[in-house]
Amino acid sequence: MPRQAGVRILFVRHGQSEANVARQISDDPSRIVNLTELGKSQAMAAREALSCDLAGAYASEFPRAQQTASILLDGAPFSVDPRINERKSGMDGRPVKEFNDLVRRDPAGFSPPGGESFLEQMQRVKDFMDEMALLHPGGTVLAVSHENPILAALALCGQEPAEAALGDIANCERIEVTWPKS
Repeated sequence: MPRQAGVRILFVRHGQSEANVARQISDDPSRIVNLTELGKSQAMAAREALSCDLAGAYASEFPRAQQTASILLDGAPFSVDPRINERKSGMDGRPVKEFNDLVRRDPAGFSPPGGESFLEQMQRVKDFMDEMALLHPGGTVLAVSHENPILAALALCGQEPAEAALGDIANCERIEVTWPKS
């Protein structure tokens, strides 16, 4: 039986946000954290490189991701999907360094109180990717998300989870994956 064509998912991290500048964790979608002017410019530049037909477009629940998606898509509609939200740390508003210091001991398995581990986040992202493969086989999907969910997608595609959890994704960087992996 022939294997079904995979979906090509273009993950794009949101543009620079106010929380990025303040070096604060922003993992509560109800707290409004907007793009900076630089973040808007980054999204405009990324839009120029996004020249393909899309079978679907998605953004996380966070305003900064939705603002980036709106710029990338030049106002065209997109769906909001919480499965590509930022990793829940339970530390919203605290310095990023505090979270990073805790995570370094067990990058994939550490789960702060009120938060989720990288492995738990991977399952959430996998659920999103599985659904995209079912909805858009052979197509290309845009997913505007955050650093940690994109790192989780890389781990799902073969990178060692502990290594992926410590990675970096620049603002408006695009990471392309095909799912399911071959």
